[in-house]
Amino acid sequence: MNRETTCSFTGHRPEKLPWRGDESDPRCLVLKERLAAAVEDAYDKGMRHFLCGMARGADFYFCDAVLELRERRSGVTLEAVIPCEEQAARWSERERERWFSLVERCDGETMLQHHYDKGCMLRRNRYLVDHSSMLIAVYDGMLGGTMYTLSYAMKQGLETVILEV
Repeated sequence: MNRETTCSFTGHRPEKLPWRGDESDPRCLVLKERLAAAVEDAYDKGMRHFLCGMARGADFYFCDAVLELRERRSGVTLEAVIPCEEQAARWSERERERWFSLVERCDGETMLQHHYDKGCMLRRNRYLVDHSSMLIAVYDGMLGGTMYTLSYAMKQGLETVILEV
C-alpha cells in the first residue's frame, strides 16, 4: 500500500444524519451520488487504494461507492480498517449483516485490536489519516469523531474533500 495513492473516509453515523437510517430519503440518495462522484474524482487524481473504518451510516455509503467504482475502473482496492473485533457486536441484525457483507467484499482488512476500549475508535481514525494522502468527509459541522478526524487530517497536510450534510 502506497500512502500517496491512498484515500480514506470519515463521516457520520445514522443518528447524526438528517434522515437517520432511512436510505431511501431523497437527501440520502443525493449524498450517495455526491460521494460516488467524490470517489471517482479521487480515482481520477490517482487514488487507487481506499480505506474505510466500517462504521454504520456514511462509512457504509463510502464502502458501497468504492465497491461500485472497483467494478468499473482498474486497480481499485478497498481495505476495511476495523477498530476492534466487536465493532458490530451490538448493532441490529440488519446492520451486522451489512457490515459482514461489506467486509467480505473488501480486498483486505486491518484489525487494530481485539477488544473494545474507549480509545479504539480514535486509533482507527488516526490510522485512516496516517496511511492516506487524501480524506473524503461527510460532515455537518458538529463536534465529534468526524470533526476530530477531519482536523487531524488537515494538520497532517492531507488533501480533504468535505461533503456537507
